[in-house]
Amino acid sequence: MSEEILINFTPQETRVAVMQQGVVQELHIERTASRGLVGNVYLGRICRILPGMQSAFIDVGLDRTAFLHVADIWQPRETATERPIEKILFDGQSIVVQVVKDPIGTKGARLSTQISIAGRMLVYLPQEKHIGISQRIEAESEREALRERITRLVPADETGGFIVRTMAENASDEEFATDIAYLRKIWADIRDKARTCAPPCVLYQELSLSQRVLRDFVNPETARMVIDSRENFQKLSAFAQEFTPAVLPLLDHYTGQRPLFDLHGVEEEIQKALARRVDLKSGGYLIIDQTEAMTTIDVNTGGFVGVRNFDDTIFKTNLEAAVTIARQLRLRNLGGIIIVDFIDMENEEHKKAVLDEFNKALARDHTRLTVNGFTALGLVEMTRKRTRESLAHVLCQPCPTCGGRGEVKTARTVAYEILRELLREARQFNAREYRILAGPAVVDLFLDEESQSLAMLSDFIGKAVSLQSEPSYSPEQYDIVLM
Repeated sequence: MSEEILINFTPQETRVAVMQQGVVQELHIERTASRGLVGNVYLGRICRILPGMQSAFIDVGLDRTAFLHVADIWQPRETATERPIEKILFDGQSIVVQVVKDPIGTKGARLSTQISIAGRMLVYLPQEKHIGISQRIEAESEREALRERITRLVPADETGGFIVRTMAENASDEEFATDIAYLRKIWADIRDKARTCAPPCVLYQELSLSQRVLRDFVNPETARMVIDSRENFQKLSAFAQEFTPAVLPLLDHYTGQRPLFDLHGVEEEIQKALARRVDLKSGGYLIIDQTEAMTTIDVNTGGFVGVRNFDDTIFKTNLEAAVTIARQLRLRNLGGIIIVDFIDMENEEHKKAVLDEFNKALARDHTRLTVNGFTALGLVEMTRKRTRESLAHVLCQPCPTCGGRGEVKTARTVAYEILRELLREARQFNAREYRILAGPAVVDLFLDEESQSLAMLSDFIGKAVSLQSEPSYSPEQYDIVLM
């Protein structure tokens, strides 16, 4: 299945859409003001060690201190016993660390002391000695052949190790040698800088999104990469010439009048990817709810009626949902714990077919994930590695009106809150008059259905109560002014 990669540049952000057969499969957005940190290497200073949590907080120069768990501290393979963190690190110590997870929500960046630097064909592990092969390269004979080739190409004085990436299956020795030299140079620069700068400081910054696309996204199915900025087309061409020459023929500068993302329907797809409901072609639909702890996806039949019976309807809807969910996970960059509630199926063969279809659709995902079978409650539990914020968290913020609940109180609920608050105020303060400032819907309710309630309270406290409509107020907002 051929693939196109569209890159849209503005001074404020870079947006990348991965297309297959004219349909958006993945969306990636990087804002100039808030670039991701995953892959960055820092010289940090340990601020505090928490033996109870077996963790340390480390200042690497970010807004929030970053977090290092004992499990992410690299130790030589020869080390037989696992030592507690307080025996390995100490307060005030300088330490070289790499970000493995961006700050998400209120959590600081997660760190590791095991450094890995990604190239086009290889990942360099300067502290390791072995040569590993990507798990996606399954044939044992091919794995051994690749391992022998890399061993032959690695310089005799090399102390580090390498992992061969999936896209290196058909790479030439020249491409491998170029990658090895490039990665060793980066590591030498990191070490030199670590010796001369004072913590906290940045030792290495991961490539920009557009450069990572050239390095990581291009695969044998990629037909072309379309770039809508002449300046950035030239920059990426120069980068490709030096580091990824095989990608150079795929680069294409778009010069049309119509915006690139409009032309391919990407803008519309972005809006859909922020919606809670996703319609299926069959008439069914998904409801996707993202919370702090997990993401839940509920599958519904909607108006779809099967050709033979209801079981057939359910099976067909679940099969379509399995493919759509896999795409939505990539599109929205959803990570962490994900619970999928497929429509209940009695037939075990149907369950197996839906799970097989789901796993097949998920196989296209570059991100590491695990899928468990159906639970006793008929749910499918899965995890998808979360390294960066989801699309919704990049583009949106919690609603200031509902505070992220997705609901607001009714005008009647707010009106009754105001009556209770008025009573409290009257007992505490001796005002001449009380004025209620509230949204139009609440004021209208007090003037109509709840006028008697307001009059009764006014008589009870022995003070006049007036109303003032404030169109700018949110449905839940109100003030009580003492006159």
